[in-house]
Amino acid sequence: MDLQKKILKLKKEKNAVILAHFYQIPEIQDIADYVEDSLGLSQKAANTNANIIVFCGVKFMAETAKILNPEKKVLLPDMNAGCSLSDSCAYEDFKKFIEKYPQHKVVSYINCSAEIKTLSDVICTSGNAMKIVNSFPKNQSLIFAPDKNLGGYINKISGRNMVLWDGTCKVHDLLNQTEILKLKIKNPDAKLIAHPECKAAILELSDFVGSTAAMLKFIKNDECKKFIVATESGIVHQMKKNAPGKQFIIATSDKTCSCNDCEFMKLNTLEKLYNCLKSEKPEIVLDKQIIELARKPIQKMLDITAMTKI
Repeated sequence: MDLQKKILKLKKEKNAVILAHFYQIPEIQDIADYVEDSLGLSQKAANTNANIIVFCGVKFMAETAKILNPEKKVLLPDMNAGCSLSDSCAYEDFKKFIEKYPQHKVVSYINCSAEIKTLSDVICTSGNAMKIVNSFPKNQSLIFAPDKNLGGYINKISGRNMVLWDGTCKVHDLLNQTEILKLKIKNPDAKLIAHPECKAAILELSDFVGSTAAMLKFIKNDECKKFIVATESGIVHQMKKNAPGKQFIIATSDKTCSCNDCEFMKLNTLEKLYNCLKSEKPEIVLDKQIIELARKPIQKMLDITAMTKI
């Protein structure tokens, strides 16, 4: 029996659900129950009836699932699947930072640790950041963390002047403006689409800026047949599914490769997925107090998002 069949058999026996981010390897995306961006996965995690959640993503995502489902067992195929952005914002450093701005409310991007979430007033994703920020009165001073590129982009389109924590995702921040310009010149018939975690100079060059879910919707509905994609390369698997007749070119940080991979996202494999489901390890374990404190800003995000859909 191959690994995929073994995984599906175990999943059924243990009443488990497999959640996967768009940046996972294609084999994991194809076997997952749900493949979503951060917001979609947060919503799925909040509403699942499964006894076990296997989160194929990185640690902060699995922590979010545990926070929203404290009574369930949450597994991460590889506990070393961290995040350069989350790692750029340490708890003690951020605590001292926000103490300098006592009148500010804290909006934290979901790509942060459970501990950082406990210091936040509300969480956001790249897909709903504008809605979350606009839920505060214009005269309310805000701190945005940990991604300064996303925060700067929201400042620009919202007219805000949020104080930004100096953190970045290296997968997006290392994308090279010169190399992207070369791609645009070489492919004049292509549109550049970019994730808002990219640097401002790249966002200025882009025809469309949006979350992974927004990108998927854009390439499916837009008449253009070729796209230069400025985000992690895993998204192309779903893009090819959504728009099979179109061409996708991954923007890279240099001319030596044609990929843009997150080393942490790619740590998860089918074999690790099978082993973690079989042994029910490694498991995400969080202190009860951290869960209680971190849940409030996440739930506030989900509530605001739900209200804006009405």
